[in-house]
Amino acid sequence: MSAPFERVLILGASGQLGSELVRAFADCETFAPAHGHLDLARPADIRAALAQMRPSLVINTAAFHQVDACEADPERAFAINTLAVDALAAASVAAGAVFAHVSTDYVFDGRKGAAYLETDTPKPLNVYGVSKLAGELLAAVHGPRWFVFRTSGLYGSSGVSNKGPVFVERMLRGAENGDPLRVVGDVVFSPSYAPHVAKTLRAVLATERFGLYHVTDSGSCSWWEFAVEAIRLRGLEPRVEAVASAQAPGAARRPAYSALDHGALRAGRFPAMPSWQEGLHAYLQARAARQDASSPASM
Repeated sequence: MSAPFERVLILGASGQLGSELVRAFADCETFAPAHGHLDLARPADIRAALAQMRPSLVINTAAFHQVDACEADPERAFAINTLAVDALAAASVAAGAVFAHVSTDYVFDGRKGAAYLETDTPKPLNVYGVSKLAGELLAAVHGPRWFVFRTSGLYGSSGVSNKGPVFVERMLRGAENGDPLRVVGDVVFSPSYAPHVAKTLRAVLATERFGLYHVTDSGSCSWWEFAVEAIRLRGLEPRVEAVASAQAPGAARRPAYSALDHGALRAGRFPAMPSWQEGLHAYLQARAARQDASSPASM
């Protein structure tokens, strides 16, 4: 694939999606500053960094995404998820760059009972969702050259350091160890394999079809269904107890149904996203390859 951008700045590059975007833009000159090298809570640092790098595309995947922690520390949530987005969008315009921001299904309250389209009205239930929605709105006020991508239930090869292994990995390890597993069965979402999302973001970003997109793997399931399917595909017998979300710990309210529909992708005639089951299959293939590569016999 040819490179439509000369220089790409990817923020949050150590995370699940950010690391896949670094791979997706490997044919470009890519800047991926390590966490701590660019303080998103300091707008002056953002302006200085972009003025120095002069990127042609800025992709922000960084966020304060610990949902319960956002309830306890709303000041930090809005500093990272809202004010930093505003500063990044403004600095991108000043540098002549396209700005792309990654948001979340948690901007919805889950009461629709069906997959949300980009045209549906957001109604977040918690501080995290409010701060992310505010960031979306600010991303769009600095000019027409912006993208916002909402995704859901991201997982991939790169874990999130402050949250531990991704959900699917915890389930697989527990099943392999014979541990008892209890998973919420009444919350529905759209699980999304990070390489699938990164590939589609790259395709959309190569166009000038600016605006808001939902980018997830296709279909929806509960967290319990997701865990059971992952364990089954691993070749193990799923022994997972479904529990009600009311029994799950957590300070923040969460939407009971936050699956996302892909109206904007269809309108732009982009390829359909793989199913969430295909995402799981691809994850397990990559996981097996990593395990084979790290086994003593391969060294």
